[in-house]
Amino acid sequence: MCGITGQYNFERHEPVERETIVRMAHSIAHRGPDDEGFFIARPVGLGFRRLSIIDLAGGHQPMSDVEETVWIIFNGEIYNYKELRAELQSKGHQFRTNSDTEVIIHGYKEWGTDVFNHLNGMFGLAIWDVPNERLVLARDAMGIKLIYYKIDNGQLTFGSEIRAILAAGDSRPEVDPVALNLFLRFRYTPSPLTVFQGIRKLAPGTMLVVEDGECREERWYKFSPTPFSRPKGAKEATHELLELYKNAVRRHLLSDVPVGILLSGGIDSGLLLALMNEQGGPWPAYTIGYGETFADDELHDAAETASLLGARHITVRLDQSEFERSLPKIVESLEEPIAASSIVPMYFVSQRARQDVKVALIGQGPDELLGGYKRHLGVHYGDWWRGLPAGLRSMIGFAIDRLPRNETLKRGVSSLGTSDRMKRYQDVFSLAPAQTIDGLFHHGLLPEQESQDLVDYWRGLIPQMAHTDELGGFQLLEIRSSLPDELLMYADKLSMAHSLEVRVPYLDRTIVEYVQRLGAGFKVRNGSRKWLHRRVCEHYLPSHLLKRKKRGFAVNVVDDWFRSSLDGEISEVLLDESSLMFGLLDPKPVRRLLESHQSGRQDNHKLLFSLVMIEQWLRGVRSNERPALRPNSLAV
Repeated sequence: MCGITGQYNFERHEPVERETIVRMAHSIAHRGPDDEGFFIARPVGLGFRRLSIIDLAGGHQPMSDVEETVWIIFNGEIYNYKELRAELQSKGHQFRTNSDTEVIIHGYKEWGTDVFNHLNGMFGLAIWDVPNERLVLARDAMGIKLIYYKIDNGQLTFGSEIRAILAAGDSRPEVDPVALNLFLRFRYTPSPLTVFQGIRKLAPGTMLVVEDGECREERWYKFSPTPFSRPKGAKEATHELLELYKNAVRRHLLSDVPVGILLSGGIDSGLLLALMNEQGGPWPAYTIGYGETFADDELHDAAETASLLGARHITVRLDQSEFERSLPKIVESLEEPIAASSIVPMYFVSQRARQDVKVALIGQGPDELLGGYKRHLGVHYGDWWRGLPAGLRSMIGFAIDRLPRNETLKRGVSSLGTSDRMKRYQDVFSLAPAQTIDGLFHHGLLPEQESQDLVDYWRGLIPQMAHTDELGGFQLLEIRSSLPDELLMYADKLSMAHSLEVRVPYLDRTIVEYVQRLGAGFKVRNGSRKWLHRRVCEHYLPSHLLKRKKRGFAVNVVDDWFRSSLDGEISEVLLDESSLMFGLLDPKPVRRLLESHQSGRQDNHKLLFSLVMIEQWLRGVRSNERPALRPNSLAV
């Protein structure tokens, strides 16, 4: 697990300045405090920071083959590298180390860029092909690791984080209003956009190939789920999914350094801990809580799970004052605004875990893969709603629209009635209608065309949805967009801020590709969510654990903290026309959003929180230091 950086002057082939590459690498030293390395070859420069996990002695990067024809810098872990190593050795390849990095080098020499389809793991990497003068950047299929890049005046600059690109030059990029518009709609910025103009991030499963003076972005991961030729029975599917879980956890525990688990009170991390126990233990388990006065505090639930499964339970307690003091540096670590309250517990639980371990497993994934959210119920049963007579739908929709607040229900009814599949999916993801978000911007700031009405990256995924049912198509977008560009993005940034590697076993390619081939009935059945996943959990967890309320690191508590200042300084932030956001946004519609929320007519707290996060982020960017807002002005 590491941080990578680099530059390539691909048009005029001027020499890269070593000082620039060193400066870029030092900007992400938190990602790799154990080692650094550099490779400079006239127009190409590669920089590397290492967090040593596997082959502590032999994994130094940049790494090359013995002939020095292929060089690589690699951030991530390849879980099937031992199998690939044996396969490549049978083809005559000779290895000098025991690292997973070297497997990618020889795999590239054997298969070219098709090597990525052989890898089961997480990665953001760069390969310099010396004979062909070709640079390849690639992001893993599930988007667990990130690659940012900028192309300007014949020069490619890239890195694991945006700060590395900013460290390469003196100019500060402007905010991209289209990307900001999408952030306000989805609470994250979908790939390949970032909120900075000119800086992009590779979408999951894509690569950037630079050769012959040109750059081209291609999708290397083209898996299109098709239903199994013979329908699975419940018993068969449960057994097969359990075996996939077991094998994935075994692979993800591969490490030469201590490993732990980030444990919530829910079934996903509980099952993960039980599966880890089959490979060893006892494991240190880390949970965050907020005090006994909060009904949603999950320390008790997690402690019970840890006790039942024999883990060493380590708790982290967070109070509101510490939360408020720390929010600015958390936003700074993210680099891009993310309007999710779970960023706060993720930051603190990672900080505590790093005191004991270098690697932590986390139970992210089953909700997206197997239908764990309320929106999955709506999507799955949406056909029933669309099947009602238009007049009846209109009458019910009108009545719901007149309800005070209940914005989630209103959006759901409106979006699920949309006939176009991709537009319907986009509307389900959106916090508010497109016209509401567009209306927040100054006139003329957004482009005339409606290209942002359907995320361009999603268009390229349409062929992969050809054989999916309604729920499966929606989940494919989640797995390729909201999961990597929101949840996995902040998990990577906030864990690596403390030099902690977080692994996501449930997103092992074998699991994802199997589940995507199952029909919706294995995910949502009789109004129950994650049906098949729960069947697997029954093998390890007692029934009362399966009936627990879903808490997700107790983010409801943090939501309350965000809301608690609504009538205080937050109003001043949104109403003060000198706020930086109003260089892009019109104060009048923002004021109307706040007024309708305070009056009780609408529940706009998610959108208002997103606006405050934008202001917080802008102040940090513009001042190039921690934002100046007083902590208790940051909450909705």
